Amino acid sequence: MTLDRRSLGVPDLSLVVLVGTTGSGKSTFARHHFLPTQIVSSDVCRGLVSDDENDQSATPDAFELLHYIAGKRLAAGRLTVVDATNVQPEARRSLIQLAREHDVLPVAIVLDVPEGECARRNGARPDRADMPSHVISRQRRELRRSLKSLEREGFRKVHILRGVEQVEGAEIAIERRYNDLRHLTGPFDIIGDIHGCRSELETLLGKLGYALRRDGQGRPVDAVHPEGRTAVFVGDLVDRGPDSPGVLRLVMGMVASGSALCVPGNHENKLARYLKGRKVKIAHGLAETVEQLDREHAADPEFADRAREFIESLVSHYVLDGGALVVCHAGLPEKYHGRTSGRVRSHALYGETTGETDEFGLPVRYPWAEDYRGRAAVVYGHTPTPRASWLNNTLCLDTGCVFGGRMTALRWPEREIVDVPAEQVWYEPVRPLGNEAPGGTDGRPLDLADVRGRRIVETRHMGRIAVKEENAAAALEVMSRFAVDPRLLAYLPPTMAPAATSAEEGYLEHPAEAFAAYRADGVRQVICEEKHMGSRAVALVCRDPEVAKEHFGAPDGVSGMVYTRTGRPFFDDPRLTESVLGGVRGGIEGAGLWQELETDWLLLDAELMPWSLKAAGLLRNQYAAVGAASGAVFPGVLSALEGAAARGVEVSALLDKQRGRAVDAAAFTEAYRRYCWPVDGLDGIRMAPFQILAAQGRSLAALPHDRQLALIDRMIEAEKPGADGGPLLAPTRRLIVDTEDDASVAEGVAWWRELTEAGGEGMVVKPLQGFVRKGDGRLVQPGVKCRGREYLRIVYGPEYTRPENLDQLRQRHLGHKRSLALREYALGLEALDRLADGEPLWRVHEAVFAVLALESEPVDPRL
Repeated sequence: MTLDRRSLGVPDLSLVVLVGTTGSGKSTFARHHFLPTQIVSSDVCRGLVSDDENDQSATPDAFELLHYIAGKRLAAGRLTVVDATNVQPEARRSLIQLAREHDVLPVAIVLDVPEGECARRNGARPDRADMPSHVISRQRRELRRSLKSLEREGFRKVHILRGVEQVEGAEIAIERRYNDLRHLTGPFDIIGDIHGCRSELETLLGKLGYALRRDGQGRPVDAVHPEGRTAVFVGDLVDRGPDSPGVLRLVMGMVASGSALCVPGNHENKLARYLKGRKVKIAHGLAETVEQLDREHAADPEFADRAREFIESLVSHYVLDGGALVVCHAGLPEKYHGRTSGRVRSHALYGETTGETDEFGLPVRYPWAEDYRGRAAVVYGHTPTPRASWLNNTLCLDTGCVFGGRMTALRWPEREIVDVPAEQVWYEPVRPLGNEAPGGTDGRPLDLADVRGRRIVETRHMGRIAVKEENAAAALEVMSRFAVDPRLLAYLPPTMAPAATSAEEGYLEHPAEAFAAYRADGVRQVICEEKHMGSRAVALVCRDPEVAKEHFGAPDGVSGMVYTRTGRPFFDDPRLTESVLGGVRGGIEGAGLWQELETDWLLLDAELMPWSLKAAGLLRNQYAAVGAASGAVFPGVLSALEGAAARGVEVSALLDKQRGRAVDAAAFTEAYRRYCWPVDGLDGIRMAPFQILAAQGRSLAALPHDRQLALIDRMIEAEKPGADGGPLLAPTRRLIVDTEDDASVAEGVAWWRELTEAGGEGMVVKPLQGFVRKGDGRLVQPGVKCRGREYLRIVYGPEYTRPENLDQLRQRHLGHKRSLALREYALGLEALDRLADGEPLWRVHEAVFAVLALESEPVDPRL
């Protein structure tokens, strides 16, 4: 038998409805062409609810289950195939309604197999051998009556396979949806509403780097970027402005040449209906376009038809760049991304209104962007706004050029906004431009729903990071009661994992393990940075209070913030905070970093000293108490034992042990005292910055550490003495080590010994490059701490160095601590990236809050 080969196009997200009488081979066809998980069978559902696939009394429950499963799959964006007879219009009607509810295309595949063949097949099946013959005849009649009405019922595609040969020869061709351009990764230049302002469009394209191509009359008919960038137009090309035909000619040429994409706006939609002869109201700028097209007709009679065909070919929205970017005209909630229905097209063209009108008689638009929480950035236009600013990962590019505002574009993935001014007011707006699409500091306030309960935070460098509900609750307690103003809390530093446990005699931590670990991760060059004897601090330093207010919404008179690694104010006195910020600001200004980094603010990671400045209570109640107790007890104990020994009592072993304990206790006291010195106001305070985290418009976290420290050295050298005389900024000593060079490693070990034997805390070992991945793509630890032998006495107790104690302490488990450090590092990078991208506060704070939440995970605090 020669098979009749046919290719059946099926959209990759659709509801495929198989239609055919019992015995027509629907189940066999489904199994042959689709995955088992894609098929929802009425027979299987009947069996699930009754244990008998042929129990017709269970049919209502079976179809209720079938609709439920199919609905869940469609909601998840999965191709779904319904295997049932579906020969009756009411059965198909409910499935078409299900497809519409989930904004997917319904597709019908009809298996029109002769009645005799269906009867023969049923007769060969024991479970259907006794089926009355009239059942197939009735279903066959219903099928034949349905064939001509399937498209009218709502099926977007109908494939009819007539006879066994066509059924067996059919092939399914999965088709990408028209709006699915995820394979196009850009880079893109997304251009906002043009409204006939051709001259401004030419200027903007030139500023973006496009080269215009003109026809013989000097009119622009195409534009190409030398670096292969693609322009994406968000619609509303026409109406109100001086040259709608000229804009259409240029955009149509760019789309035809492949240098641009375009989605339709509501004004194009109305123009296309007018050009088709439909009755439309000539208002809102359409009169100007009609007049301009009439003049165009004299020179090019076919131009209007080409424009209509172009508009009718446009797709409601595009999903681009692997799903990270959605472009449409009026905005689109996440549930509609990549979906295809009249409802989706309507929202993409017109947005959603509340049903109310404002004082100008215009509809009040529903603020969908305020509720948006989607992963994809949505870039749109439609609603004129004075400036383009991000809100909840959405950006409105309609900045009212035709009303005398600006024409705006977004460079993607750079997230850089580029604009040009209007040459004049071309059309008087009905109402003044209002900021209906706010972003940044104009966005909505923080919402408890953003952080409450179990959360999943999407990061660029580590994927999805989960935050447990109980950890979020603990962080919420800290954040709501003790933290600084969240507008000034753009970043929290990650915890730091220690080096692997050392097997070297007398040591719990040793740099040899740190160097070996980085060498195993493929990191050749590391930088060893002196670990200061202070507390971690993050400093947001603005040029002046006006900058802090403009960029961060700071209260009057506040020029930044200094806070701890858990987000609390470092100083109780705001005047002391401003004094510290003033000292840092002086170094930045003296080094010329404002100009060099093109910024009005910097975010710094630092250590503030002395440790007693923040840990006075801990020192007093925990460490000093141990030192005082040992100082009070051991002299008497030793005196008594020495007296007993003088009298001839055999106490030498006990005396040696207690003398050793007294030495350990004295070493413990000496260790913590190094972290304490008197402070009077700013006098005695030292800050050691070691990383510039971010500047205006960019994250600097990936800048190599030697370059980071070189910038900071310039700050320290340029610092001007304050009113109290002494310098505030302290340098960070460092050494670069080649992990594959034994001599260099030995030099690093010797340097660490020199630091720690002189009373220093130890060092932090980091990859010299600011951001490193392993060969398998996983993140490398951004830094490991290698603490000195005497400093660890404070952490583990006075007698931790005794061999029996060290053996026990070496059984520490570092896996959880290392995982925690990497997750917090990725979240910190994400917060900095969102800050640099100008994303709204809730997006930045989502990542910051997650770092604080992870800090409440149970882990040995001594690590």
